[in-house]
Amino acid sequence: MTPPTKVTPGQPLTSLQKSGLEWVVRLHGGRDVVLAIDLTESVGLNDEGRNRLRQIVQDSLHPGDSVYVVPFATTTNPLPPPIEFSGKKEDIDKILQVVPLERDPNVRNTDIQQAELTIYQNLAQVNQDRLQENQPIKPQSVVWITDAPLFSNGWIETPAESPFRQENSLESQQRQEWIKALPMQARKLAIRTNDNKEYNLTVVDIPPTVQELCTPAPGGKETCLVTPYLIKQLWLPALISAIVFIALVMAGIKFYRLQRKWELIVDFTATEKEEDQKCYLAHNKRIAIGEYDSTCVDSIDTPGPEVRGYLERKGEKLYLVPTGDAPIYYNGREITVRTLITGYRMRLNCPDPKKRRDYEVVIKVRK
Repeated sequence: MTPPTKVTPGQPLTSLQKSGLEWVVRLHGGRDVVLAIDLTESVGLNDEGRNRLRQIVQDSLHPGDSVYVVPFATTTNPLPPPIEFSGKKEDIDKILQVVPLERDPNVRNTDIQQAELTIYQNLAQVNQDRLQENQPIKPQSVVWITDAPLFSNGWIETPAESPFRQENSLESQQRQEWIKALPMQARKLAIRTNDNKEYNLTVVDIPPTVQELCTPAPGGKETCLVTPYLIKQLWLPALISAIVFIALVMAGIKFYRLQRKWELIVDFTATEKEEDQKCYLAHNKRIAIGEYDSTCVDSIDTPGPEVRGYLERKGEKLYLVPTGDAPIYYNGREITVRTLITGYRMRLNCPDPKKRRDYEVVIKVRK
């Protein structure tokens, strides 16, 4: 397998790309957490420092986090294999066993700038490898425990042979480039040692980010990394979200329409009034045609003492249900079985045998 290309600082991400990377994190979760611990005697973790560190491990880590323990002093090793945190007590014990909780009296001269370059570049490499392999990237955090100043260009303990003594050295320039390239947010807490000295516990959070590299390509085009990655990561969740959203909207519309009562405007052609009656019909309710019926929300009067039928609403459909006690006609056809009403206007004929004439009712439906 070809080793991954060493990552270099890339171009600034657009706000849309940053939002896309945030969505990748929300979908998959997890973080990279580095515990960077200064081994020099000047730090010396006292009881407070140990308690703070245990508190971070026990209370701040979440299932899915990858934890790297990086002791440093004159030199800093690359990130070790991570301890994958699943939330179990064994994981906490495993991390605390690796964390150096005792000072080393034989170690001198912290090269903090080398530690910063090593850790920040290594973290950028981890996310860049995920980008190249189309794996979910993660937000990252570095917990620094040191009395050395972070983000500074000078430190009295920097070893004499360190290239970071020179502000314009290649290593110093690379460190500055990574500090500018990574969107860091720092918070710190001062801790006083038993011999009345002070060091800081500083948390540097790095929101999910990768290095965008756009390169001109033949045909007046260019190839980039981030947008194609986001499309691969987000197209399926976006499609599922769109389907769920549409389904929710349709369900909401259906629910609203079911809850809304229909207005039925009744015109008795036997009278001279343009509009004789208004009825309101809800889902799963019905209106009697003929005499009053206690099982109905309303009734439409017709000749005779009987109930000729019912106008029954089921969802978005309206049915004419005859009782068979007296004839009823719908648009000129006698109805003897349950019949679906189509359109927004119906003409019912309820013949009056005593007067030997038709009794027509025109009903308009407003949904």
